[in-house]
Amino acid sequence: MHTFSEKSLRLQAELSAFMDEYIYPNEKAYAEQLHQAENRFAPLPLMDSLKEKAKSKGLWNLFVPESHNQHCNHGGLNNYDYAPLAEMMGRVTWSPEVFNCNAPDTGNMEVLMNYASAEQQSQWLPPLLNGEIRSSYAMTEPQVASSDATNIELRIEKQGDNWVLNGRKWFITGAMYERTKLFIVMGKSDPENPNRHKQQTQVLVPKDTHGIQLIRPLTTLGYDDAPIGHAEIVFDNVRVPLNNVLLGEGRGFEIAQGRLGPGRMHHCMRLIGAAQRSLELACQRAASRTTFGRPLSKHQSVREDISKSFSEIEMARLLVLKTSHKMDQHGVPASVDMIAATKTTVPRLVQNIIDRCMQIHGAGGLTEDYFMAEAFNYARWCRQADGPDQVHQMALGKKVIDRFSDVQAPQPEQVS
Repeated sequence: MHTFSEKSLRLQAELSAFMDEYIYPNEKAYAEQLHQAENRFAPLPLMDSLKEKAKSKGLWNLFVPESHNQHCNHGGLNNYDYAPLAEMMGRVTWSPEVFNCNAPDTGNMEVLMNYASAEQQSQWLPPLLNGEIRSSYAMTEPQVASSDATNIELRIEKQGDNWVLNGRKWFITGAMYERTKLFIVMGKSDPENPNRHKQQTQVLVPKDTHGIQLIRPLTTLGYDDAPIGHAEIVFDNVRVPLNNVLLGEGRGFEIAQGRLGPGRMHHCMRLIGAAQRSLELACQRAASRTTFGRPLSKHQSVREDISKSFSEIEMARLLVLKTSHKMDQHGVPASVDMIAATKTTVPRLVQNIIDRCMQIHGAGGLTEDYFMAEAFNYARWCRQADGPDQVHQMALGKKVIDRFSDVQAPQPEQVS
């Protein structure tokens, strides 16, 4: 087993204390502010207050990697050291924003760090890193199977000194949020290019650009994920300057592949925290409730569910850590097999774990009295986000077959 750095261990202790002092005690207040808000997609005063506290404690931008340590005050963290911190944040679904570590902004900030020009970085990175504005990543479209990113149809065309965008996007996380000011939009700029992976381009589009229409907020299993939310958007002759292109024309697919790997891992890290907290609540429930003359904790079926959940969380955590270590040692491209294995395993495991824990809570487990129903929605949603399970399993299966199909197994000796 690898060990966490002293920096990570220190931050884990500080983050745990912060969660105990400021996050868990404010879960009810956060829910009340959201329910009472005139606009569910406006910033909540409690969130802004907690963000200032996190900044003052040095628990800010913890996702920033060591390679971009100029953008944070803690010197940067590798994936392995960040994993337990993201796990802690995952115990409360809305808490990552408190530390400026929420999706999709972490991935978008890394896109700007890795692919944006100096001018683009100076315009957008400081307000994003300070938590003053939010951003969205616009790729998925309703009319095509966007799990194959080469299918996207939104047109990005050169007209004079501008890119002109026309098309429709949906399930664009953060687009409804009033604080969101930037869209990173992927579309087709060269649909006739024989190389399907060179047809796409990504451009930076300010949210207030003329021609952008927010059609409607979208829900997942009834949750609107406010105030960040998800939206359907129409781009109708949206014009931005040519220098708003990221990396260059035809480089959109390349950017998407570089962005989504770490983002998939961050979701899995947070899901471990959601599963762990669900298990802890289930144990407390089992010890405090009685049926048929004995505590729930004495029933064999309950013990089996607790045992299975504990074992699966341990397996999932180790898979996340192994993949994180490989990414740190060999980079994202060399780790796509382990990223795919993690992405297709952890959300499903966590979904099933939370389902068991909700069952132990009876009907109450389905209500907002507990965090589990929303966490279940998050786990289920993650099986579609950043590419559905089936696409990753198809790619991983091919890699595994190619890796082992040519390996000659030793033949048994002939008995004379």
